[in-house]
Amino acid sequence: MARIAVIPGDGIGVEVTREAVRVLDTLAARGVPLTHQTFDFGAERYLRTGSAITEDELRGLGAFDAMFLGAIGDPRVPDHAHARAILLGIRFHFDLYINLRPARLIDARLSPLRSADADPIDIVIFRENTEGVYAGLGGRLRRDTPDEIAIEEDINTYRGVERIIRAAFKYAERHGRRRVTLTDKANAMPNAGALWRRVFAEVGAAHPEVAREAVYADALALDLVRRPSRYDVIVAPNLFGDLLSDLAAALVGGLGLAPSANLHPGRPGLFEPVHGSAPDIAGQGVANPLAAILTTALMLDELGFAAEAERVRHAVGTALERGETTPDLGGSLGTEETGARICAALA
Repeated sequence: MARIAVIPGDGIGVEVTREAVRVLDTLAARGVPLTHQTFDFGAERYLRTGSAITEDELRGLGAFDAMFLGAIGDPRVPDHAHARAILLGIRFHFDLYINLRPARLIDARLSPLRSADADPIDIVIFRENTEGVYAGLGGRLRRDTPDEIAIEEDINTYRGVERIIRAAFKYAERHGRRRVTLTDKANAMPNAGALWRRVFAEVGAAHPEVAREAVYADALALDLVRRPSRYDVIVAPNLFGDLLSDLAAALVGGLGLAPSANLHPGRPGLFEPVHGSAPDIAGQGVANPLAAILTTALMLDELGFAAEAERVRHAVGTALERGETTPDLGGSLGTEETGARICAALA
């Protein structure tokens, strides 16, 4: 029995998570061994108690096989203290060093590219998730003066670089992918670039059946728009992976169809749609739940239910083809109706 910790979070996270859980319940009713428990980690609890998530609660999440997070963020907490405590707390507590961001074109009509109907887009981005400029090292001197200095440190360790690159090659090998592309700015950041490129060559040599190349991040951003079907698996430092994964999502229909996973093999992963909490439309019943539902498919893959994951993706594809979606994707349904169509297809 796979146990899933469900964290609806804030804003539309609550609404889209409700539909994702309905999908899980539909599969469970058909015999898939899944169970879930909901946790109230979010702005409401933080504003009520002053606590976002405790150390004991973080440790308690380790008893689950996976965690599903709807979205975190609320304008009533302008410093995002609760969001950092929950999201970064989980990532760092479980050392979830892989941010897995697939970008797969389901319906060519949703891509801004004219060539999308002719060339398939199926890219998987491995973003390093615990180092880089997001490690939080740096500071500000002479604040609020004309002489202010702001420093952000870019942290790259051999251990961190090696394990994310190795994960990308293992994924490519396991899934029959033809090429791994490293992206960096080794021309402008030679110290970090030298480490990434050296490790990329070392690890790649152990996987001779997978082609490899290194491309500067700016050149890759240009080429992803020109010919995205050329790319297969991309591995990137934290910052470049963050930027390029959103670009890749835009090419296949936007963040409303973008699932993600935060992983460390052998530990419970954190799965989340990446569209954010969208407080401006929260409570209106118009939030698009498909990214959350596609995230359940990604979670099912990692839990060992590959056939069920493909069924979920197929149901989403059918809904898109029939226009049975929320208005942002060209349909006229609400959040709950869209989820209901997916569940009906599964049942």
